[in-house]
Amino acid sequence: MLFFTRWKAAGILLTALIVCLFALPNFFSESAVRAWPSWAQRHIVLGLDLQGGSSLLLEVDTNAVRKERLQGVADDVLRVLRQARIPFTGRAIRGNSVEVRITRDSDVDNAVGKLRELSQPLSGILGSSGQRSVDITENSGLITLTPSDAAIVERIRQAVDQSIQIIERRVNELGLVEPTIQREGASRILVQVPGLQDPSRLKEILGKTAKLDFRMVDQSETAEQAAASHVPQDSEILDGEGGQKYLIEKRVLVSGADLVDAQPGFDQRSNEPIVSFRFNSSGARKFAEATQQNVGKPFAIVLDNKVISAPVIREPILGGSGQISGNFTVQQANDLAILLRAGALPAPLTVIEERTVGPGLGQDSINAGEHAAYVGAALVVFFMLVTYGLFGLFANIAVAVNVAMIFGVLSMLSATLTLPGIAGIVLTVGIAVDSNVLIYERIREEVRAGRTAISAIDAGFTRALATILDSNITTFIAAAVLFYIGTGPVRGFAVTLGIGILTSLFTAFTLTRLIVAYWVRLWRPRTVPI
Repeated sequence: MLFFTRWKAAGILLTALIVCLFALPNFFSESAVRAWPSWAQRHIVLGLDLQGGSSLLLEVDTNAVRKERLQGVADDVLRVLRQARIPFTGRAIRGNSVEVRITRDSDVDNAVGKLRELSQPLSGILGSSGQRSVDITENSGLITLTPSDAAIVERIRQAVDQSIQIIERRVNELGLVEPTIQREGASRILVQVPGLQDPSRLKEILGKTAKLDFRMVDQSETAEQAAASHVPQDSEILDGEGGQKYLIEKRVLVSGADLVDAQPGFDQRSNEPIVSFRFNSSGARKFAEATQQNVGKPFAIVLDNKVISAPVIREPILGGSGQISGNFTVQQANDLAILLRAGALPAPLTVIEERTVGPGLGQDSINAGEHAAYVGAALVVFFMLVTYGLFGLFANIAVAVNVAMIFGVLSMLSATLTLPGIAGIVLTVGIAVDSNVLIYERIREEVRAGRTAISAIDAGFTRALATILDSNITTFIAAAVLFYIGTGPVRGFAVTLGIGILTSLFTAFTLTRLIVAYWVRLWRPRTVPI
């Protein structure tokens, strides 16, 4: 155990040095670090509780998810029955179900068979759960389709997952650094942005669904006439700029899902802020067909069920690109471009909790954490020196390298350091020393048993290994469980604790042993100075 080849010793020292060097960017100003190579600019990011910032708790509108699912079932019923050429009447959404009445009794069985294709089996963790996405019943020609509760729960889960991805894209487009975005419960999302003191623009960006549609304006009558008499079944009345009303067809010509890019700019003729957009190949084809078939007619650009503008199609637009104008300010055009690039949310989000943490509170937390770390480290160093003398000095050197390696690994991962994370680092110092204590006490036992100094040192490192591995593995499992089921600061504590356990094992069984091995080789001791 005390013999090291030259290459093995060089590998241990080089590994410790490289990992420690990654912690250096944390001790220099950001302006100085920007001049370094990109791979060397990684650093630890202070969390919300250390540098202040904004925290938003958002909730996905589950009623909107359920309503959208019902509308999807209703559209599928229309599509299936029309394709099968089965006449029907009374298609409508009633409560949590979609109802449709088949006109001829002879077509009922055929219609039920066709509509059952809409009901797909739901898959669970272990395969099919036996439940289906839609429950279908029939009574005297009236067919009722009801999305199952399990299907709604699964759709809400998908909506939350999709919302998290879109929120990440929107926040990154804003240029905010190191945001924390994570699920809270079944339908909530926690967004924390360290360093952001004014969350108003963030709320505005995240609160918009940004569902963009291109639809035709219904010219059969005006919006006022439709509101006074009867709105056509395939149209709806939407608000526009300045309180103007529009009668818009429900049929979507092209959706925002076909957009591949959106950029703010200025109109060359009026110099007004606009948003230029570009479709993918499928969207470009559909947009070209729609504009070719409707030259001279007005079409509406609808964002979140509000008409931004309703220009008249002067000529076919075949290039797959265009522009949106609507009396925007420069910031509104920029924000709209961000929303369109990031994509539409599957359901509206509501801000149910908003917190702004000031930098003063963060500085108090930093000071308290620093004092705790300094006092704890000083007591550990003093105890090891008093109890184990020269070997205590060896242990203290290993602990110092261990802490530097923790900061190096955190920097390599660009991890976020929170106050519980600092607590995890302080706890790791104790764990690292504990490994050395077990080794040194084992050496003492071997000396009492009559072994020579070198033999006792070698046996101490060898026989303490199993005990140290057992204790550290159980602690690492606890850290892994905390990371898996915990959120926010709890996960920060688990990350630093887990990294600290790995680095302490490295320093205790490689670095400390290497130092002791070189000391034995130089001094050839006859007694152990413990």
